[in-house]
Amino acid sequence: QVQLVESGGGLVQAGGSLRLSCAVSGRTFSGYTMGWFRQAPGKEREFVAAITWSGGSTYYADSVKGRFTISRDNTKNTVYLQMNSLKPEDTAVYYCAAKNTVASPTPTWHYDYWGRGTQVTVSS
Repeated sequence: QVQLVESGGGLVQAGGSLRLSCAVSGRTFSGYTMGWFRQAPGKEREFVAAITWSGGSTYYADSVKGRFTISRDNTKNTVYLQMNSLKPEDTAVYYCAAKNTVASPTPTWHYDYWGRGTQVTVSS
């Protein structure tokens, strides 16, 4: 059983930065593509970013491209999401997810494991 635990969320002013972390435990991290998703109140969960096992490929939603950076440290079984130039519309619960297939990294249903989420609130 894979367990994912997010941390690093909080309250920040618009224009500020946060760094989210997702620690993976329970089994080998090897081969898993890791993704970040978010869900705002009253909205569906949406794709934010993803990174392949090797780190050689990254994917971003258009809304965060140029502002967010996903990375991973396989020696620590941890994936990160550096969020800069935050906007009020980035306010949401952010979830970490893992999948072990070659399917597209953007749909939520392609992921096998999910964390419980961490709240990010950006004030204007």
